[in-house]
Amino acid sequence: MAKSHPITSLLFVCMGNICRSPSGENVMRKLLEDAGLADSVKCDSAGTIGYHTGNPPDPRMTVAGKKRGLPMTGSARQVTAEDLDEFDLILAMDDANYADLLALSTPENEHKIKRFCDFCIQHPDTEVPDPYYGGAQGFEHVLDLLEDGCLQILKEIQSS
Repeated sequence: MAKSHPITSLLFVCMGNICRSPSGENVMRKLLEDAGLADSVKCDSAGTIGYHTGNPPDPRMTVAGKKRGLPMTGSARQVTAEDLDEFDLILAMDDANYADLLALSTPENEHKIKRFCDFCIQHPDTEVPDPYYGGAQGFEHVLDLLEDGCLQILKEIQSS
């Protein structure tokens, strides 16, 4: 990200907006609160499909988040073309989400779309895996990745 344009809004995007992206939003909100930036950076999440619209985060992710002191709040919604204009940084959880976002983008906003794992420095993963069909360890791994990448994003926000 260029230093000339401060990051004042973030959108986390996965497929259904009930596991990975709301967790990213909640991890980031906590980091922003702890850094005293909660009032100056907007944080949201959305899914590439609307199947879960209105639903809260997955109960298994809520349990995993609470173990780390994270309140898992939010209500699933589908990403819109307007979101791509509104947000400064749009974070795709996996390659399929990235492709879906690029298909929705315009030449003016496609530069804002990034792969979330490009921000991770502690983990070699290139995608945040969908834990929906797995066990509890999958949810923990997702949170490990999100904490890693969100810390790096916070550093970029603080230096922009």
